Amino acid sequence: MIEVLVVEDEPVAAEALVEYVNRTAGFGIAGHLRTGGEAIQRLAADGIDLVLLAIFLPDMSGLDLLRRVRGAGNTVDVFAITRARDLAIVQAAVSLGVAQYLLKPFTFRIVQQRLERYQGYRSRAIAHPFAVDQHEIDHLLSALRGADHCDLPKGISRDSLQAVITAVRQCGTGSRVSADDVAHTLGASRVTARRYLEYLVASGLVLRHARYQHAGRPPNEFSWAPGTEPSVDPSQGS
Repeated sequence: MIEVLVVEDEPVAAEALVEYVNRTAGFGIAGHLRTGGEAIQRLAADGIDLVLLAIFLPDMSGLDLLRRVRGAGNTVDVFAITRARDLAIVQAAVSLGVAQYLLKPFTFRIVQQRLERYQGYRSRAIAHPFAVDQHEIDHLLSALRGADHCDLPKGISRDSLQAVITAVRQCGTGSRVSADDVAHTLGASRVTARRYLEYLVASGLVLRHARYQHAGRPPNEFSWAPGTEPSVDPSQGS
């Protein structure tokens, strides 16, 4: 059993990661922590094989956490979980030994794929502790970082998703839009707009609000979640 520690303070993302790990055969949750300080203490003990680490934490960055962990001689494997697409952050993560860089929002399929790929990498490394030639080394690394075959959920396209994101964000932080508003902007049906909006809600990038009226079921409105990076593009890597 591969023991996984989730270090993530965003409730939606953390809940999804815990669920996805538990649904993947051969993996188990060793714990879920919300701060870097807690993670450093937990990683000082043995028993963690893999850390799913958010880059932005309430008390420190995931990169600073990694620097301290590596400085203490801990070589635990790490997947970065983030919305950050800044190349400098990617390069820093790689230099600190991050095995995978997973962009939010993510789906079960892609998390499961990355975990299974990591599982294959570990199995090969254990079975062949001494790589005798370049081919074996390449084969081992390809097990960890081979080409992706996952995509967005059925019914969600990259171009349309980006258009919905743009439509919501153009309204400004705190401003709300309805599915009808987004549908009009896109020239699509209300059902289609609602599907994309709900996907973004599940990803933690958009908030859903009930607009109460005098009678009938309250319609929902949507707004961009505060604190999310302006450069986020969930159509990449998920």
